[in-house]
Amino acid sequence: MQLSSDKKARRNYFKSTRERPPNEAFDWTPFRSAEKRFKAKFPRPDLSDILDLALLDNDRIEEVERGGWKGSADVSKIRPLRTIDEDGKGRNIFLLPQIPGLVLLPGYLSHECQRELVSWSLCDHARPPNETSLDTHYVLPREGIWSTHVRYRTHGEALTEQLILPRAVTSENAAKQPEPPGPRQLVSNKPADPSNFDDLSQELKLPAAPSPTVRPTRASELLYKLRWANIGWYYHWGSKQYDFKRDKVGVDGIVSQICKRIVRQINWADVFASHDTKPHQDESDWGPGGPEWESWDATYEPDAGIVNYYQLKDTLMGHVDRSEVCATSPLVSLSLGNAAIFLVGGLSRDVEPVPILLRSGDALVMAGPGCRRAYHGVPRILEGTVPPHLQSSGSEQDGWEHLAEYLQTSRINVNVRQVFPKGFDPMNSAKPR
Repeated sequence: MQLSSDKKARRNYFKSTRERPPNEAFDWTPFRSAEKRFKAKFPRPDLSDILDLALLDNDRIEEVERGGWKGSADVSKIRPLRTIDEDGKGRNIFLLPQIPGLVLLPGYLSHECQRELVSWSLCDHARPPNETSLDTHYVLPREGIWSTHVRYRTHGEALTEQLILPRAVTSENAAKQPEPPGPRQLVSNKPADPSNFDDLSQELKLPAAPSPTVRPTRASELLYKLRWANIGWYYHWGSKQYDFKRDKVGVDGIVSQICKRIVRQINWADVFASHDTKPHQDESDWGPGGPEWESWDATYEPDAGIVNYYQLKDTLMGHVDRSEVCATSPLVSLSLGNAAIFLVGGLSRDVEPVPILLRSGDALVMAGPGCRRAYHGVPRILEGTVPPHLQSSGSEQDGWEHLAEYLQTSRINVNVRQVFPKGFDPMNSAKPR
């Protein structure tokens, strides 16, 4: 199977390069060049310059070796910080001096916690009242697509697998936003802040119209088309803004607690100070209230986010998050399943990005005015990198074998952020109290 896929990748490579204009690569920005390099199936990308912090942990060597993809633990690129967990256990976290506010916590999630989050992401979260990428086009069962899938897999031929029906194109859907013909267009949204919140929140945000071409589909097939599930405040993909007219769903306790614990454990004074103790950014970059990191241990409250479900061929194009009114508060990212290449650059695509290999159990935080406005993306999911502790032993009694089977071709990313800064009242227009 691997040999066949390699031959196919080789054929596609020579076909695409033969038809490519000779000077096309000269028009690519440094960020786009990196995306192209790591996305390529042939030739297999060289990962020797990718930061792979799992190599610093002797307990993860088996995971790295079994996966077959290996980066580099070049400590010259990073600055370690010692931190203490709430249980009193010390751990190293790492900073990239060229990207102030980026904090890497390799192997932060225990094996048990990873399993719990995988189960939560699929069994508990990808169902009402949380909207998913499938809801626009299909009438999903109330129990969620995962439970429907597992019920059939468990009972096998004793059941006729349920077909998930497409949403009918009716008068009810006529007022929804249709998908424009041709290639998808990038949406350049206005950066949200307290001064323009009132205008942005009043903009009309029509729901997307269901596709007229989808057909009834089995849950076992549709599951692998799931791409995201909303957390907290509802994110409107058509405008890349939050829709505050819709009811907010609370952030689940397990996710909120993990994110708060991570933010509290980080010594932000060390993060935002260079070796000579001078701040990396002028205080004006933080806005009129000055640096907010001094009170994050008390004021950080995650209220929005997304669970991303990647399949092996999926990518996330380089982009900037600018929908949150609070543009500096920590964004916490948790990785589960197959490893991924993560690119993070600067304020434009013209900045050369830093490639980082994120493995299952790793946590990453982006915080502060520079890092939160940095371009970032995921050009590659690395096949065969699910760690041993997420594999099925074949003897589980808790249904883990179904979750393990899903993870063989998947990566799950739980991505959580804070929309509103301290003192901002969304119900009282656009000014801090």
